[in-house]
Amino acid sequence: MFLLLTIITALVVLVFFGALAVYLVLIARTLEAIGGAPDSFLAKLRLGLRAIERETSHLPEEVVRLNQGLVAIAGGLKQVDHHLVGTIEAVLAQGEEAAS
Repeated sequence: MFLLLTIITALVVLVFFGALAVYLVLIARTLEAIGGAPDSFLAKLRLGLRAIERETSHLPEEVVRLNQGLVAIAGGLKQVDHHLVGTIEAVLAQGEEAAS
């Protein structure tokens, strides 16, 4: 009985490792098709990402300048808002004087 269980266990282990080897070969073949050649999808993706990186490499310096400009615009808009509030208050006061 012990010998039979040992033989069955050994066969199950062999079948398991055989299936594992077959599927690993299939996975490797699929991955090779995806990224192994210079004209593969992975190579094209890498080339595109590198182009995007090169095209956007100047953005960090430009963002700092853009933020400085936006801060200046925000200060100007606050001044415009202050003047508009003053104008509205003057018009309302003038309307109250005309009504009385």
